[in-house]
Amino acid sequence: MEGRRLSDGDQLPSAVQPGDYWKDSHGWWYAETPKGVRSRLGTHTVTMHEDGTITVSPSILAEADGQCSWHGYLERGVWRPC
Repeated sequence: MEGRRLSDGDQLPSAVQPGDYWKDSHGWWYAETPKGVRSRLGTHTVTMHEDGTITVSPSILAEADGQCSWHGYLERGVWRPC
């Protein structure tokens, strides 16, 4: 799935959709997984590329209600499940 980079600086950008990612005004990166679960990427390494896309490592494990909702990678703005 191709992700979408939102404008930096918003605490909570309007109209967030699955696959979106952004950096808030405090410098924290966030991502809305393809399953629609928001994840703060505080324990991840985020590499920004010249085209504005990002690569996140290690893999993103998003949980909802204590269960794994999505597990995979965001590489150069493209989401890929494990």
